Amino acid sequence: MTASEQLAKRFREALLNGTSIAFTNYKDQLEGTGWELATQQIHSLNTLSLLAQHVHYYIKGVLQVLEGGELTIRDKFSFDFPPVTSQKQWDDILTSLWEDAERFAQQVEKLTDDQLQTGFVKEAYGSYHRNIDMMIEHCYYHLGQVVIIKKMLLQ
Repeated sequence: MTASEQLAKRFREALLNGTSIAFTNYKDQLEGTGWELATQQIHSLNTLSLLAQHVHYYIKGVLQVLEGGELTIRDKFSFDFPPVTSQKQWDDILTSLWEDAERFAQQVEKLTDDQLQTGFVKEAYGSYHRNIDMMIEHCYYHLGQVVIIKKMLLQ
């Protein structure tokens, strides 16, 4: 298995189908969750919906670069989303997240070893490999929050 295939597999594990690290993934945690639960606020914690959209924001931004575009995302906008007000809207958010996560993994799989070591957008950002690793770590960080918040909501 190439390095890019390993990275793509790790990414899919976090988002779509894995259980080897956290014994769960985003899809297991969020699919089938109603929009009212996903938008329910506990104290000052982020909602499940906001965390899913936040992670998706970064996936879409880096995916844009992997597909040959510009990096246009900015941290200051990574939690700015309109309120979710229906099950259809929530289902559409999740469908888009799953589709973009798979496209992201497919783009990662296409990278050669040389491309993985190439600088990502700016020298200060490091290599493609580093940025993909950071994406996976970022996803797991917020997956932990999703799991805990969901448990709190279901108590």
